[in-house]
Amino acid sequence: MSSVNATLQVACGAAMIATETAGSGMPVVFLHANICDRRMWRAQLEASGPDYQAIAYDRRGFGETRTEPQDHSAVADLIAVIDATVGSTTVILAGCSQGANIALNATLMHPARVCGLMLISPTVNGAPAPVYSPEILEQVARQRQAESAADRDRINENKAELFLDGPLADPGRVTGETRRLFLEMNAIALAATPIGTNRDDIEAFARLGMIDVPASVIWGELDFPHIQERAHKVSRLLPNAQGHALEGVAHLAGLEQPDKVTALIKDLVKRCA
Repeated sequence: MSSVNATLQVACGAAMIATETAGSGMPVVFLHANICDRRMWRAQLEASGPDYQAIAYDRRGFGETRTEPQDHSAVADLIAVIDATVGSTTVILAGCSQGANIALNATLMHPARVCGLMLISPTVNGAPAPVYSPEILEQVARQRQAESAADRDRINENKAELFLDGPLADPGRVTGETRRLFLEMNAIALAATPIGTNRDDIEAFARLGMIDVPASVIWGELDFPHIQERAHKVSRLLPNAQGHALEGVAHLAGLEQPDKVTALIKDLVKRCA
C-alpha cells in the first residue's frame, strides 16, 4: 500500500487544478464523476505502488480546484495535469461517468498520449438519449422539483439515492463513510460558483471504433438501466475492450467496490505494458 506522496496545483487558464499523485510505474490518471471529486479515487491512490502511478485531480467546480468563470476545455485541463505530472509519458485514463466522457474525448483528440482506458458507467457524447421507465421518471421528477426549489440538501440526498444506492434499489442502501463522503463531495459541487462553458464538442459515440487501445468498461447492475445498456454498447464498440458487470453496485463502482476496481486497473496495466 502506498500513501499519497505529492500534491500540487496545476495552472491551466484561470484555473488552479488540485492534483494528487502516488506510487510509481505506469501512470493512471483518474477522472471523477460529476457528483464527486478526486476523493472518490482515494482507495486507488492508496493501492498504488510499483504496479502503477496514480494521478487524480479535481475538475473545475469540484473539490479544491479554484477558477474564475472562463470558457475552457476539460480535455486541455487534463492534458495540463498530465504534462505537469508525467510529461510526455503515455497514460491510462480511468474515468467514471462524465470523467469517462472526458477520457474518450481526450483519446480521440490526443491519441498519442493515451495507451489504455478504464471507463466506469460512461457518459458518451452522441450516445442515444435515455428512455426511462415510469418508476424512474417519478424519481427524476422529484429531483427536478428539488432543483426548482434550490433545495441543496434535498438535491444532494436525491442524488445519493439515484447514483449511490441506485434508482431501483432501497433508498439508503449504502451507509457509513461511503455515504458521508458522497454527500460531502457532491455538496461542494452543488455550492460551486459558475465556471464557464466547456468548449469540447466531440461526438465520441460514433467514433468509438477508432479507439483501439486496451480498454476495460465497467457498469454496476444497480445503476440506471440505460447507463448499463450504454456501457455494454461501449464495451462492444471499442475494438479492444473487455466488459465487466458488477453485482451489488450502482453508478460509482470505484467508490463502492474499490478492491474489485483496483484489481481491474492492475489487469489493464498488464494489458497495456
